[in-house]
Amino acid sequence: MRLNELSPAPGAVKKKKRVGRGPGSGHGKTATRGTKGQKSRSGGGKGPGFEGGQTPIYRRLPKLPGFRNPFKKVYELVNIDQLNIFDQGAVVDPVAMQQAGLIKKAMLPVKVLGRGEIEKGLTVKAREFSGSAVRKIEAAGGKVESLK
Repeated sequence: MRLNELSPAPGAVKKKKRVGRGPGSGHGKTATRGTKGQKSRSGGGKGPGFEGGQTPIYRRLPKLPGFRNPFKKVYELVNIDQLNIFDQGAVVDPVAMQQAGLIKKAMLPVKVLGRGEIEKGLTVKAREFSGSAVRKIEAAGGKVESLK
């Protein structure tokens, strides 16, 4: 058997229902919509969110107070005292942090903050660093690489 000889099983493929193409189509005149009524008209029917006349859920629930900033930058935060779990001279990137359980999502940008002390010289790769984190990592003999 060759690729050009493949065909679907008999009865597996149905012809598309072409409505609104006149009486010869077999779906003529009212185009399978029936006679009169809301659902027979163009644009007819009930809109999304209609619940049979009951007040819909989007009107029953209260509006959330305050403002939601759609442009807010969300970071995974790691303090340098948490980096002490890595071996001396290790390269610490977001994937390594995720595997160690320091962050949940490696795809989010990581920001390294300067809380605590670091005892090992590590090469730390992240999107952002606080000034104190850079000073402490370099003082311990490590390197800082920005992933911008």
